[in-house]
Amino acid sequence: MRVLLYTGKGGVGKTSVSAATALRCADLGYRTLVMSTDPAHSLADAFALPIGSAPTPLADNLFGLEIDPFREIEANWATVKDYLVTLFASQGVGDIVAEELSILPGMDELFSLLKIRQFYEQRAYDVIVVDCAPTGATLRLLHFPEMIGWYMRRLFHVERKIVGTIRRFRDELFSVPLPGDEVYETVERLYQRVSEMKAVLADPEVTSVRLVLNPEKMVIEETRRAYTYLNLFGFVCDAVVANKVLPDEVTDRYFAQWKASQQRYLDEVEASFGDLPIFKVRLYEREVVGVDALRRMANDLFGDRDPTERFAAVEPFRIQKRGDDYWLEMRLPFAQKGEIQLWRKGDELIVRVSAIKRHLVLPHVLAKRQVRDAKLDGAWLKVRFTDEASG
Repeated sequence: MRVLLYTGKGGVGKTSVSAATALRCADLGYRTLVMSTDPAHSLADAFALPIGSAPTPLADNLFGLEIDPFREIEANWATVKDYLVTLFASQGVGDIVAEELSILPGMDELFSLLKIRQFYEQRAYDVIVVDCAPTGATLRLLHFPEMIGWYMRRLFHVERKIVGTIRRFRDELFSVPLPGDEVYETVERLYQRVSEMKAVLADPEVTSVRLVLNPEKMVIEETRRAYTYLNLFGFVCDAVVANKVLPDEVTDRYFAQWKASQQRYLDEVEASFGDLPIFKVRLYEREVVGVDALRRMANDLFGDRDPTERFAAVEPFRIQKRGDDYWLEMRLPFAQKGEIQLWRKGDELIVRVSAIKRHLVLPHVLAKRQVRDAKLDGAWLKVRFTDEASG
């Protein structure tokens, strides 16, 4: 089974590229599902066909899914949501505001992404193509397993014991409702599901992330940052799609400077992402809407290639032994030395790149050793661990 995630800055054409990829997979005989994690669904608009909250047939071997986030939140978060609404209401927060505050930012996208794990376990499809939300939302979403993992490791069990101990005194000591066991059980189930989802998305044999961009300065800069952060969290990118490229047959003088600008930025993309294949898609004379238009885009995008291929095998993370020392190496393309902060806390190595931070739980072979030094060597952050006795 293959999972293909398309992400990029808003407006670059992720939905069209995702839909075209899914259609090509289906045409090749793969049973394919195309779905969206973006609350503002537009897959139905791309296919010009209705798509429901259950897998909907779109063509031979092809199904579409636009998840109803409110239904998923009710199914997965209702117990916690009801507690939070009661908590906020006890502090004088109005019902409508309390209802909104009870749903954490990004929860709708998260529960959409959890569907991938469900379909993966069912083996219902050969390929799942995911039209992700714009870059910032996708990075927050993929960061969620790290955040909930930190909470579960550091606070969850202690908090649950404390609350269980003092719950019988709440009338005398507290003016707010305390969470019951069912709230903690819901959070624990969610953590388990998120962990299983992360394992699927971080498996390079299963999942590839593909970056969609336009040959424009701001878009390229955001794509570079996204590539760095995706590597930081261990997700494998295997291709870049440069969309809306002016074709050679456009010779009108009005577009001369625009074409020259695009070519400069395409050269920059080639130089920046040289370790990844770069697929180029022309700017079409009309909107890419409907099966025929999407099939044309798929032909231009992939030619004779199979979209389920792993187009690149660039590992974002590795541990190596050299002599008596162990090296943890993380691939952080485009990161600058001044942007990186690194510190050790117990069995965690905390790595911060600009505004994004990851708590990396160290394997035992590293956790029992001390960090001796670290260096940024090209695109690789290399951290050396040594025996305390020998160091």
